[in-house]
Amino acid sequence: MKRLIQIVLISAIIIPSCGGGGNSGLKDVDPKVDSLLRIMTLDEKIGQMVLFTSDWDVTGPTIKEGYLDDIRSGRCGNIFNAYTTDYIREIQRVAVEESRLGIPLLFGYDVVHGHKTIFPVPLAESCSWDLDLMRRTASASAAEAAASGLNWTFAPMVDISVDPRWGRVCEGAGEDPFLASLIADARVKGFQGDDLSDPLTVLACVKHFAGYAASEGGRDYNSTWIPEIQLRETYLPPFQAAIDAGSLSIMCAFNDLNGVPASANKHLNVDILRHEWHFDGVLVSDWASLQNMNNQGNSANLKEATQLSVEAHMDMDMESQGYPRHLKELVEEGSVSEQLIDDCVRNILRMKFRLGLFDNPYCYNENPEYFTPEALAAAQKAAEESAVLLKNNGILPIANRQSPITILVCGPMANAPHEQNGTWCFDKDDAMTITPMMAFRELANEGKIRLIEQKGEHWSREFNKENVATLARLAKQADVVLYFAGE
Repeated sequence: MKRLIQIVLISAIIIPSCGGGGNSGLKDVDPKVDSLLRIMTLDEKIGQMVLFTSDWDVTGPTIKEGYLDDIRSGRCGNIFNAYTTDYIREIQRVAVEESRLGIPLLFGYDVVHGHKTIFPVPLAESCSWDLDLMRRTASASAAEAAASGLNWTFAPMVDISVDPRWGRVCEGAGEDPFLASLIADARVKGFQGDDLSDPLTVLACVKHFAGYAASEGGRDYNSTWIPEIQLRETYLPPFQAAIDAGSLSIMCAFNDLNGVPASANKHLNVDILRHEWHFDGVLVSDWASLQNMNNQGNSANLKEATQLSVEAHMDMDMESQGYPRHLKELVEEGSVSEQLIDDCVRNILRMKFRLGLFDNPYCYNENPEYFTPEALAAAQKAAEESAVLLKNNGILPIANRQSPITILVCGPMANAPHEQNGTWCFDKDDAMTITPMMAFRELANEGKIRLIEQKGEHWSREFNKENVATLARLAKQADVVLYFAGE
């Protein structure tokens, strides 16, 4: 009887006429959010501000010990790195049917340049200059991710990369703020579509706010020192473009900016993001970035880092354990106001309503479609358009001849299906990769060329005189040598 009363109460308050997802205006969503906030305990509010990671084992996805109890008790409102519809459905069932208020979980994942169908890394795809194509590839990625039960992607990365030593340049659009802003707009619209409640869309999360790629010496997590005019002219425009395109979530950077960590930077997160840009979405930390603030020397312990971050209006804590461990204590001792907690939770609940999760928390395709003809066509088009010719001394295009031309295909990337997919693709299927060697074998089978193969997978790791001697011998037998290099 107690459970029945709870269900009727919540249904009466939050379920009717949600619909519309991303098309729902604030007039439709905010009253529902306020109604829900009024009946939430402090523990349940803080739970909405917690983002915990799932886990993986040899047998598939698993949940960390204790996290299901946190979901059941309302102390965790969001999960990332969960995958497969059956697994996600079961975790969502616990949240919706076994917690007191039945608030659905948000499921996040890194879908950076494809989920199952893999597209060129973002830096390569930016070389196509084809904004419509980039919107299509983001849309195809979203459809596959949503079919797997996901509703939130930690992409696009819109950091402006000016130092090639920084190892994450491949995730962004390069060094030009204007082009990066156009691409940010295209990718957000591709991921989110016209209606966030559409089961083929996912919520975008623009990262990393801000100046992450300007780390000293190109060393990840390092400090950044950016004058205000350079911050606004170079590093911020793509973020503003993404917000203008409708992105409802942003991820903080790991770095400190001019001595203040991004996760606790009031100038970035309050003055600019909230007040100047009027952003009413969710600001989430990067992985355990609150703990990193201690290493940066801005906080003595996790409790202090937690206070600094929530005071900077960072809504959600990703796996740092700061919010679940210390926020309630900070409120009870008067260091943090519960009104500030309400403001953060309001942003999170608003996002869940816009996603349509209260209407349909189990919005998963029972028979997900991957590698559709449309997705594969977009992947091929993106690969073709992303190629960049740096220099041509007249060899290209290879002239047609009456007799088949002999081509030597070699190099460490000639037949490396795993490496060819690039970084940041966790659910790829290497069996779906068509390598250059495979493509030229097909031409050889059709009698269009004569093919000489030399694998050389380890040439990029170590110098091998025997490999080089073999390559030189084979090269003398060929009309053209195609060497595929890279990392």
